[in-house]
Amino acid sequence: MNRHYYISDNLDELENVEKELEASGISTEQIHVLSEKDAEVAQHHLHDVPSVMKQDLIRSGRAGVMIGFVLALLVLSLSYAFGLTETSTGWLPFIFLAAILMGFATWEGGLLGIQKPNQAFRQFEQTLHEGKHLFFVDVKTTQEAQLGRVLSRHPNLQMAGTGRAVPEWLLASQQKLHQLKRTLGGL
Repeated sequence: MNRHYYISDNLDELENVEKELEASGISTEQIHVLSEKDAEVAQHHLHDVPSVMKQDLIRSGRAGVMIGFVLALLVLSLSYAFGLTETSTGWLPFIFLAAILMGFATWEGGLLGIQKPNQAFRQFEQTLHEGKHLFFVDVKTTQEAQLGRVLSRHPNLQMAGTGRAVPEWLLASQQKLHQLKRTLGGL
């Protein structure tokens, strides 16, 4: 899957583009609008970026998990190498310490990530500060033509690049979750 970024200063046009994309078979979960004007985005019924995606929480948290794993492995390895596990206390305190270190490193990574904007959106910070909106669509290779047809009718959208999209399995799970919410909401 590929992610296509576009910049616009017109939320009415973005609302029309989103409707046209959905009518052409691109699901709502594939379309997002990132803006510093969240209230206006909500008024236009646009699919905004979830707050967890706006921050670098996932990437930093993953780095914290890796650091924590290395620290935990180091504690367990050194405990074994120095024969500390052969004492009357055994492995339990060292496993406990390893788990605490891994949890702490993961927590710290997440805290650092909350304080930084998502790395994928950093290049657009100035554009967003200028009051413009970032419109992006995650499409499968088979949907590229549909995206091109719809966007050809909207010359005011400025192409801002491409990037890596969310994995297909994550997109499918988001679609199933929204379908379940709609089903349960109708009861």
